[in-house]
Amino acid sequence: MNKKKHYLFLFSLLVTLGILLTGFSTTEAHAETKEKYIIGTDVTFAPFEFQDANNNFVGIDMDLLKAIAKDQGFEVEIKPLGFNAAVQALQANQVDGVIAGMSITNERKQSFDFSTPYFESGVVMAVSESNNDIKSYKDLKGKTVAIKTGTEGATFANSIKDKYGFNIATFDDSANMYEAVKAGSADAAFEDYPVMAYAITQNAPLKLVGEKEKGGQYGFAVNKGKNQELLTKFNNGLTNLKNDGTYQKITEKYLGEEKTEKQSIFALVKENYKQLLSGLGTTLFVTLISIAIASVLGIVFGLMSVTPSKTLRIISMIYVDIMRGIPMMVLAFFVFFTIPQLLGIKMIATVAAIIVLSLNAGAYIAELVRGGINAVDKGQLEAARSLGLPYSKAMGKIILPQAIKIMIPSFINQFVITLKDTTILSVIGLVELTQSGKIVVARTYDSNMWFVIAIIYIVVITALTKVSNLLERRATNG
Repeated sequence: MNKKKHYLFLFSLLVTLGILLTGFSTTEAHAETKEKYIIGTDVTFAPFEFQDANNNFVGIDMDLLKAIAKDQGFEVEIKPLGFNAAVQALQANQVDGVIAGMSITNERKQSFDFSTPYFESGVVMAVSESNNDIKSYKDLKGKTVAIKTGTEGATFANSIKDKYGFNIATFDDSANMYEAVKAGSADAAFEDYPVMAYAITQNAPLKLVGEKEKGGQYGFAVNKGKNQELLTKFNNGLTNLKNDGTYQKITEKYLGEEKTEKQSIFALVKENYKQLLSGLGTTLFVTLISIAIASVLGIVFGLMSVTPSKTLRIISMIYVDIMRGIPMMVLAFFVFFTIPQLLGIKMIATVAAIIVLSLNAGAYIAELVRGGINAVDKGQLEAARSLGLPYSKAMGKIILPQAIKIMIPSFINQFVITLKDTTILSVIGLVELTQSGKIVVARTYDSNMWFVIAIIYIVVITALTKVSNLLERRATNG
């Protein structure tokens, strides 16, 4: 009984810690007195949308959207999903609109309705500061060029790659693209001019080469034929902002920034610790809830896999094979984008993440349970049955207590794996620890943040492993 109390206390403590750390998020509660729209965006696209050190969504797009919402009398809830996930979420009706430096193209007009263009971009090429070999497109022959999906830079690079004979390397966010050029895995990068210019002012180790190419226009998007009232409000608000000078003030605020000084790693941590703690809280919360649900699933399907019933064994085998056969990222996309469309519901990223982790980890825990039970001498079960004990009582009183001791080390390992698997779920907009680091890097372009993130993971996982090992020893020693 005392052991159960210890386990329950520890679990409650960790869940509470996760909730408290998650509470560092600065999400504000609003009175439901105005129409509220959920807007998807990509917060790794400075200066158009990014998060500051206080977790506020800022940038040209964010400030414009907030000013338009105030002007037109509605509220917005920002969903930081990444560009690809935001577009898919819009198609799945998980969000009402998307603003993410989204270029208006004929192809996208087939799926979305766009607002009046609110910004005219341009395309530039950049190389590493130390690169003096590439001075024009002609020097790119046989080289590798980095692009970000969905940008004007990507469209332009694809249009000239055959002419100049270079290869394309595609990235999901600008910061990683710049790091690839810095590390030498890519020779140059094409990017929308305002984004590249802002990155250089924030100490991205790049320099512009050649002239700026004419780019496209950015627009606010809603799903085809839906949320037309929101589109009308956006257009009316944009007109008002341009007439009263607010639009110009917002764009000048972000495009007129001067080059900043590179800060130390300690200053980097001090400035962003709240954001990192919030991400860590989300990681712990999602992991602990998921592993609890997965344990129930794993025990149920694990017991089914060793039951005398052939039907139950087949059901367990199908579940385990399906969950282990689907890559977690594909499962995440299916749960977050496909299921809501089939059921006509909206699902938040945290719920989707818990479902994905629980289903995935549940399959592996089921195999742990099956292996643990099979490791116990079969003669013990036969002896118990021969003494007249029913199957359930023999399993619960004799086999499972021994099997659990065998399973504990593997269970601890699965717990650590599940915690690290949370990093994959940033693809559906879960702002866990890694995604928090990515957001900071997208704003500061300081790759030292990845060293900080790695240290946090090591400390947390080591601490949890030590605690788990202590519990294991107590369970083993009785």
